[in-house]
Amino acid sequence: MPSAAPSAVLRRPPQPSPPRRQPSARTRLFALPEVGWAAAAAVAFLLALPLHLTGAPAWTWGPLYTLAYATGGWEPAWSGLRALKDRTLDVDLLMVLAAIGAAAIGQVLDGALLIVIFAGSGALEALATARTEDSVRGLLDLAPSTATRLTGDDGDPDAGPHAEENVAAADLVVGEVILVRPGERVGADGRVLDGSSEVDQATITGEPLPVAKQPGDEVFAGTLNGTGALRVEVERDAGDSVIARIVAMVAEASGTKAPTQLFIEKVEQRYSVGMVAATLAVFTVPLLFGAEPTGALLRAMTFMIVASPCAVVLATMPPLLAAVANAGRHGVLVKSAVVMERLGEVDTVALDKTGTLTEGAPQVTAIRPLPGPGPAEETLLTWAAAAEHGSEHPLARAIVAAARERGLPLPAADEFTAAPGIGVRATVGGARIEVGAPARLLPADHPASATAGTLVAALEEHGLTAVLVLRDGTPAGVLGLADRLRPGAAATVASLQALTGRMPMLLTGDTPRAAARPAAETGIVDVRAGLLPQDKVEAVRAQQTAGRRVLVVGDGVNDAPALAAAHTGVAMGRAGSDLALETADAVIVRDELATVPAVLTLSRAARRLVVQNLCLAAVFLCGLVVWDLAGDLPLPLGVLGHEGSTVLVGLNGLRLLRDAAWRRAARAG
Repeated sequence: MPSAAPSAVLRRPPQPSPPRRQPSARTRLFALPEVGWAAAAAVAFLLALPLHLTGAPAWTWGPLYTLAYATGGWEPAWSGLRALKDRTLDVDLLMVLAAIGAAAIGQVLDGALLIVIFAGSGALEALATARTEDSVRGLLDLAPSTATRLTGDDGDPDAGPHAEENVAAADLVVGEVILVRPGERVGADGRVLDGSSEVDQATITGEPLPVAKQPGDEVFAGTLNGTGALRVEVERDAGDSVIARIVAMVAEASGTKAPTQLFIEKVEQRYSVGMVAATLAVFTVPLLFGAEPTGALLRAMTFMIVASPCAVVLATMPPLLAAVANAGRHGVLVKSAVVMERLGEVDTVALDKTGTLTEGAPQVTAIRPLPGPGPAEETLLTWAAAAEHGSEHPLARAIVAAARERGLPLPAADEFTAAPGIGVRATVGGARIEVGAPARLLPADHPASATAGTLVAALEEHGLTAVLVLRDGTPAGVLGLADRLRPGAAATVASLQALTGRMPMLLTGDTPRAAARPAAETGIVDVRAGLLPQDKVEAVRAQQTAGRRVLVVGDGVNDAPALAAAHTGVAMGRAGSDLALETADAVIVRDELATVPAVLTLSRAARRLVVQNLCLAAVFLCGLVVWDLAGDLPLPLGVLGHEGSTVLVGLNGLRLLRDAAWRRAARAG
């Protein structure tokens, strides 16, 4: 066993971890001013609406509508006025003007509804931005704020104890040596100088099992050390660590505007300018020909109402929001209507392995006693489970669980010891049982070692993790463990291929051999293994550079940059990290992988309804505008046509609320 850290160092009690930074207050719903104003506007509107519709006196509902106008409209109005200073006219200011115009001719309800809709959308955008920023900041908590630096350490493990000092991890420089005690997080990216342990680096690579670390192996900041002590030489500054680069990539990708958004902003500016110019023209041109000011103003206000994009807005939102609600009822949380629309554009899918395509927990899938006088399968498993009963290693838990599933009684184990990176040893029924890594336990000179080595090689060739069992120093057999595929994984991959026209990719930080097995079982050909987070991002961006819209499905912190960089990101909900859940555009709450093709199909149905509604809204809007300009459109009829088209497209979009829509999507997917 490689030498551990100096005993004088190990006897020193571990220092208490620094307190974790509290989550940002901006993640609390009503801590955001935008959310508070939008909520106030909505409450005032909902209180006024029944009073207005039931014919109550104006003094009962008038102040409430005024409150809705003020609380919901002041912020977009102020934003629009500031934009005017930059010679920019945005649609928020246009909606406020339309609302005021509606109120000026007595259509207070229409104006208040416009205010509430736009105030609510602004609040949702602010909330999403704040939560994403908070999640990115929270990722920094994975890396400890302090580290134990060894002064005077020259890298010689036999040089004796060295002075220690607690320093800020951000102050560590390349070449310094730090001590990582059992249970601590690694303070910096570096390389092990001395000691052996098993490090849980799922946050970086996504590997489901702790990785044995020995002198010469690389470790990453933020990963969790196991039961051994390590002396690590710092190889990267804090700002250049893998975890810091994850933060930077998530922030960069989250702040990038999609091409669709940029296009909408351009259209919004032109539409706003055209709308204001047209309204002014409708008012002023008749005056030049001697028309009455009151009649010209009435025509202009009617024009502003019938030309306002309420029907266009509702043409898009109800189908998408109905699809969002329907998906939510069936275990898929889609974070916005925009995301639902983008899901329907996907033409390439990239899947993570551990925790996404697979369940993320090892299970015993093969029991191989040595041939000849070797024990029976149940006896071999009983020995191994009894010896492993005192261990908390994931492989140990899997072996004990396998024995319990078969109803095997576990005898008591004495003299239990565990060696990091090697395995466990215990006395079971008077015999010394050893369970662990074949490379460390297999005796070189034993006659049965060759046979045991053949069994190990066969299991590892099939992508299994092999665990050797010795009884009194003699190889007794080998256990094979693997991360099991999620139910329906193969069918899901086939459905995704049928929907997109391309076989999904497999992007994983696990080893190529471990990735080959689930890929073969699901039919995936494009397998990219051993990837760090930045490698996954590069793979996604390469596909997008080729003109593809990539959907990434993942669950871990290491998947977060790829989720953010992708056209659309979907996270597995139960085992997903906080950052993955916040960064992803959608979350599969129940971890049912089969819902991915279903929600893609539902999104495509929503997009078809959006097109239908846009056509319907355009017909009404253009017809009413032409009537008002070329003829004499009565105000009540204009309001009726405007509101009627709005209700019609809204009801058409709500068809996707029915459970039958999800069942059709699930069958088609």
